[in-house]
Amino acid sequence: MPELLADLRAETESLELLLRPLRPGDWELPTPAEGWAVRDQISHLAWFDDAAHAAVTDPAAFRASIAELTSVDDLAALSRGLPAAELHAWFRTARARSAEAFAGLAPKDRVPWYGPDMSAASFVTARLMETWAHGQDVADALGVTREPTARLRHVATIGFRAMPYGFAVRGLAAPRDPVRVELTTPGGEPWTAGPVDATDVVRGPMLDFCLLVTQRVHLSDTALEITGATARAWMEIAQAFAGPPGKGRAPRSGTDQGQSG
Repeated sequence: MPELLADLRAETESLELLLRPLRPGDWELPTPAEGWAVRDQISHLAWFDDAAHAAVTDPAAFRASIAELTSVDDLAALSRGLPAAELHAWFRTARARSAEAFAGLAPKDRVPWYGPDMSAASFVTARLMETWAHGQDVADALGVTREPTARLRHVATIGFRAMPYGFAVRGLAAPRDPVRVELTTPGGEPWTAGPVDATDVVRGPMLDFCLLVTQRVHLSDTALEITGATARAWMEIAQAFAGPPGKGRAPRSGTDQGQSG
């Protein structure tokens, strides 16, 4: 937990480096998420940080509130009247409160959420993943290229573990064939998950894998190499975040097939 919390703080600071210089008008810049400006990405994080705090500190009340959740687009619309300074302050406060609550958890403590209950370690990893993914949307809106870091291993981990969820949320049976993932970290080291003898394999840069499982890039715009029908089926619907099936991103290139082995 200390390592996870330190990396969550570092990922939060990475996002803050993008937000601090923004002028009020910059918060209205469109991001790659259809209909969402920079402000919507940050209000989304703030709202779910508040929800995360509630899930940890009052699980019963949180469970009772789950049915009241509207769509994320509706939540974003509710906050569009906030001045940029107030929105930024909300995010800072919500993130600090949730991080403080996380510090009291043991790794295997169970925390309710909008999908299945999660271990505390997975829960904090999910908040880091969300911060990184929505930070990517902000960076894209600003035309900034972020340097990938070793923190991507957390995103890759939750992306791999969420493989059954990507199928289940679409009403599909989880595949029986295992998948091996062999990635190269930003520092050039190998990172692997899944059985060594699996015939279905996903290989390539960790950054591309993380962008794909968070639905920030189309499969055809990655350098991922895919071997096997199960691996390809997973990569076409991969979803590391809770909630209904995401729309994903349209391909930037002229193909929609990706690389097959």
